Amino acid sequence: SQVSNRIMLAGAAFLGIIRYIFDNFVVGSFNELAHAAALAVCKTPGEKFNPLFIYGGIGLGKTHLIQAVGNYFLATRPEFKVKYISADKFSSEYIQAVKNSSLEEFKDGYAKFDLLIIDDVQFLAGKEKSQEVFFHTFNHLYQRNRQIILSSDRPARAIPMLQTRLRSRFEGGMTTDIVGPDTESRTAILYKKVEEKGCAVPEKIIDMIARQ
Repeated sequence: SQVSNRIMLAGAAFLGIIRYIFDNFVVGSFNELAHAAALAVCKTPGEKFNPLFIYGGIGLGKTHLIQAVGNYFLATRPEFKVKYISADKFSSEYIQAVKNSSLEEFKDGYAKFDLLIIDDVQFLAGKEKSQEVFFHTFNHLYQRNRQIILSSDRPARAIPMLQTRLRSRFEGGMTTDIVGPDTESRTAILYKKVEEKGCAVPEKIIDMIARQ
């Protein structure tokens, strides 16, 4: 279908991981607020929760959830310009732009997006120039009601060497966390993974893994 083709063509921007969609995101008490906020962004981008800041430990589904938002817009809003990038990659692109004397082109490129998703924003810590250019990028998009989504392994206030003005921007919208799932939720996630892979795993093995 046209929508499926559009998702496939957008794979490069989303690390080729099109399996990151809402349909296969397991929701439980550990992540239901973050999930609800992400859905709200899909309904009213740039209005209700802007920015949306999701934090939590490694492997808890932050990347899945924020990419699900991006893939939703790629599938349903062909005119919507979506950008997903890690903070580390953003910083690398900025350094390259400075080296190539193409800083204005770099800034203009980010100014055009309707949805900007920055993963692992904690990696901006200590990078003063990257923080400065991101601050202006953030302001430009925010003032035009463009949606911004950020993920981190910790709340904004706990990110060291982060400019106060940038921390204030990060905390200016909706902040929610994702915590470790309980045993029942881990079991549900495992069954979902088994279903996706199309393989057979004995129930006792799934239970053992969930408990561990």
